[in-house]
Amino acid sequence: MSTVMGADGGPLFELREELRCDPVAVRPRLVGFVRDQLATADLERVVLGLSGGVDSALVAHLVAEAIGPDRLVCVLLPYRTSAPASRSDAELVARGLGCVTDLVDISPVVDAYFAERPEAPVLRRGNFMARTRMAVLYDRSAELGALVAGTGNKTEALIGYTTMYGDNAYAFNPIGDLYKSQVRQLALAVGVPQAIIRKPPSADLWPGQTDEAESGIAYPVLDRVLQLLVDEERSVDGVVAEGFERSLVDRVAGLIAASAFKRALPPVARLIRSRHAHLDHG
Repeated sequence: MSTVMGADGGPLFELREELRCDPVAVRPRLVGFVRDQLATADLERVVLGLSGGVDSALVAHLVAEAIGPDRLVCVLLPYRTSAPASRSDAELVARGLGCVTDLVDISPVVDAYFAERPEAPVLRRGNFMARTRMAVLYDRSAELGALVAGTGNKTEALIGYTTMYGDNAYAFNPIGDLYKSQVRQLALAVGVPQAIIRKPPSADLWPGQTDEAESGIAYPVLDRVLQLLVDEERSVDGVVAEGFERSLVDRVAGLIAASAFKRALPPVARLIRSRHAHLDHG
C-alpha cells in the first residue's frame, strides 16, 4: 500500500499497487469512447449530474475533453439537506472546465411525495432522490437533444451500491469499468481539483453519509478483493490465501451475488420462438 500525495504535500488517497493504472493509456481510450457514443447516436451534446464528488468530476473532464465544454451541460441536483460543500465543489469543477451549469433543487418533488409517507426510512428516501435526479437529467436530455452520461464506477456496480433507474440509468458510462482506486488516479491525471479527490466519497443522500462508513470497508481493500474475485476469478479460499479475512471476503462475495440483478437486463417472458430455435438443440 502506498500513499499518493497532493501538490500541497498532503496525502490524497491510499493505493494498492495491484490497482495502479496507466492514465496515459486509459485517458485517450475513454475520451474516444465518449466521441464514439455521440457519433453512434448522431447527437452533439451531453448532460450529466455533477455532484461535487470525484466520479462525476472525472466524467465531466473526460466529456469536456472529448467534445468541448460548450457541448456539456452539468446539472446540479441538491436536496435541502445536501452538504453546501457538494454544491461549491461542483461549481468549482464547472468553472474550471468552462461548461454550462443548471441548478435544479429536487426538494419540492421529494418532500411532496414523502409528505404522505412520513414513516419512510432513510434508504427509501435516498433511492427516491436518486431516481428523481435521473428523471430530471433525462428530461433535460430530451430538451437539449443530448445523451445522459453515467458517473458510477465499477466498485459501486459490483457491490450493488447503486439505485436501479437512478444513478445506474444512463446512455453511456465512461468510468463504469474503473475501480474507485483507478478513478482517483485518473482524476488526478486529468486535473480534477485535489480537494475533491481527497474528500471522503459520499452519495450525499443524507447528512454525514459517506460510502466507506456505510459499507464498513475502505476502498483500497474493497477494490482489491473485488479485483481478485471478479477480474482474476479467484475463489473465496483463494482470496483468503492472499491475506484477507474470510468474513470480509464472504461479505463482499455475498454483495456481488445479491446485487447481480442490478447488473442484468430485466427478464422478459418469451412467447415467440426464434425462427432459428431448431438450431438451439443441434
